[in-house]
Amino acid sequence: MKKTRRIQKLRPTSSLVKNAIFNILGDIEGLHFLDLFAGTGQIGLEAERRGAEVVFVEKNPRFAEEIKKRARGKVRRGDALRVLKKLDFRPDIVFADPPYAYGRYKELIESVLEILEPGGVFILEHDKRKSFGAQEERVYGDTVLSIWRKEE
Repeated sequence: MKKTRRIQKLRPTSSLVKNAIFNILGDIEGLHFLDLFAGTGQIGLEAERRGAEVVFVEKNPRFAEEIKKRARGKVRRGDALRVLKKLDFRPDIVFADPPYAYGRYKELIESVLEILEPGGVFILEHDKRKSFGAQEERVYGDTVLSIWRKEE
């Protein structure tokens, strides 16, 4: 019997959505940026290019190693919710792009909003068939960016 490896499928953020994210954020130079469910790391890498201090969180060891080769920031491998509980800083910006079938959105949103720096921004990328009561939602085809801004 042939052994097959389970391959995690990536759903990279489209260029349109990526541009929208950075238009929403504006100037991020010097801010602490947390890229949850980093995948290829493209959002965090763009944040680094724009001067943010980035921490990437990726569960898949192969993807995490690829990010380490290209990123200046830290790469933490593991479950996003577990990593959030052990953070030693309060991020100014959190971007999360979990798999669309992710079953712990409510816990994720609560955890991020708890650790987010006052005045910070949380952007959650998800399927348009879901809604989470964000302060703002922007729709791009089948993708929605839900946005929360933490009061100062």
